[in-house]
This record gives sequence, structure tokens and C-alpha cells, in this order.
Amino acid sequence: MINSTLSYFILSAYIQAGTLKYLYFMLTALTYTVILVANTSLIVVICMNRSLHEPMYLFLCSLFVNELYGSTGLFPLLLVQILSDVHTVSASLCFLQIFCLYTYAHVEFCNLAVMSYDRYLAICCPLQYNTRMTFHKALICVAVLWLYSFVKFLVTLSLNIRLPLCGNVINSLYCHNFLVVKLACSDTEVNNIYGLFGVVLTVLVPLLPILFSYMKILKVCFSGSKQTRQKAVSTCTPQLVSLLNFSFGCCFEILQSRFDTSGVPTALRVILSLYFLIIQPLLNPVMYGMQMSKIRNTCKHIFCYKKLTGCSDTM
Repeated sequence: MINSTLSYFILSAYIQAGTLKYLYFMLTALTYTVILVANTSLIVVICMNRSLHEPMYLFLCSLFVNELYGSTGLFPLLLVQILSDVHTVSASLCFLQIFCLYTYAHVEFCNLAVMSYDRYLAICCPLQYNTRMTFHKALICVAVLWLYSFVKFLVTLSLNIRLPLCGNVINSLYCHNFLVVKLACSDTEVNNIYGLFGVVLTVLVPLLPILFSYMKILKVCFSGSKQTRQKAVSTCTPQLVSLLNFSFGCCFEILQSRFDTSGVPTALRVILSLYFLIIQPLLNPVMYGMQMSKIRNTCKHIFCYKKLTGCSDTM
């Protein structure tokens, strides 16, 4: 039966966990809390310290904001569904979640691409860096990548919302754009063509500056001094780890949603579907917080200052 005005969707990937659902809820809530605290703390550290008001740290701040944005698009609904016995979600909330999660993924790729270009300028063109990458230009880059991601997926969502649907069961733990389109009863050729075009834009546009930047950086590393190589490794390692981790996570999710994975254990399917939405927000604060010396030193300074202040207040 065709229904163009579905009021809700059913998320069918949840299992009946019995009393274990309270354990899953606590673990998920703890994960969400850690993500909120870690990313918010680093945003505050960057904003409070004037020495961190540089393009590189502005891009990092944008990255941490995006982790909060994507996590908030996933976890609140996930927590509700874990405790619920009927795994339904309203159509409007479902499409809102789709918008949040897909724009999160697009902003993540674009942000990592801009960061790689910033590192290319810093390592390969150090004398021109302050003129070619000013704080004002970095602000424009951040604004453009967010606006570009939002506008691009608004078009996708507007095409998908109009589709008449023959069902409302989504085989996932959260609302998924591709799985909603699969429920359509009408011709989805326009949606598929734009979707393919969108995937190319999502991957190719960020991938080109990433490949260009790291090829140039590698060239400098092989021909430069030991000090140059050490600088390149220390500044590029977190970005490369973050990029590879997020790319693998997205590949897992694409394969899991587009191919029959009924033979894969349920627990593994759940991990693969949530990998890029959970591991990335947990990994980035650790990677950049531990690797970036300025952030490390600022955190130590703030912590020690508060500790000393507390001691002096008690004396």
C-alpha cells in the first residue's frame, strides 16, 4: 500500500535485550557523556587561550563542534530506543536525524580536507603561510564548508521527502537515507542519480586537496631535513589517523547498508553501523589533545592553575 504521508518509521535492527537493555543504556549514556565532556573541554581550551587563536586550531575547533553535532544527532534517540519496547520514530524526527548524520559526515570529510591543506601550507610554504592562511581566511573556509554541506544535503532530503513509500520498516538502529529511499514505490531514478552525484561530491571534493596536500608533504619529508620530517610527522599523524579511521567507518556503513549482511553476527553488524558515529568523536579529542603540544600545555596550565587556586583558597 502506497502511503505518501507516513507518520512514523519502525527501526527493526534492535533486539529484545530484556534487563540487559539497562546495561546497554548505561554504557551508551557513558559514551555520550565522555564525548560531550572531551570535545567541549577542548573547544573551551582553544577559545580561552589567545595563543591558540590560529587557523589550525580554528579548524580543530570546527572539528570538535562537528563531533558534538553528530553525536547529538545520534545518541539522544538511540538512548530512547534502547529503553523502549516499541522502536518507532516519527517521520519528521527521522528525517531530521538523517539530515544531522549525513551533514555530520560531509562536514567531517571537508574539515579534514581543509586541515590537510593548512598543514601543506605550514610545512611546504612556511614563509608564505601567514599571508596565504590568515585567521580571516580560515573563518571563511569553515563557514563555506558548513554551508556547502548543509545546502548539498538539503537538496537530497527535499527529493526524498516527496517520495511515496510502500512501507515504514527501516532495518537499522537509526534513520538511514538510503534505506528510506528503498521503501519508495515510485521511480527513484532522479534520487539515485543525485545521490550518486552527491557521493562523488562528498568523497571527491575533499579527497583531491587531501591527496594533493599529503603528496606535497611527503615530497618535502623525503627531501627535507630531519627537523622538517619530525615536524611533518608530529602535525600530520593525528589527521591521517582521523581520516583513515573515519573513511574505514564510512566504508563499513556503506557496505552494511547496501549488501545483504544477514550472515554477519548481530553484534558485529551493530558495531559496524555505529563505528563512524561513535569512534570518531571519541578518537579525535584523544588524538589531538595528546599530540598537539600547545593544547597539552594549555590543559596542564589550566588544571595546575585551578589546583593551586584551590590550595590557596583553603589556606
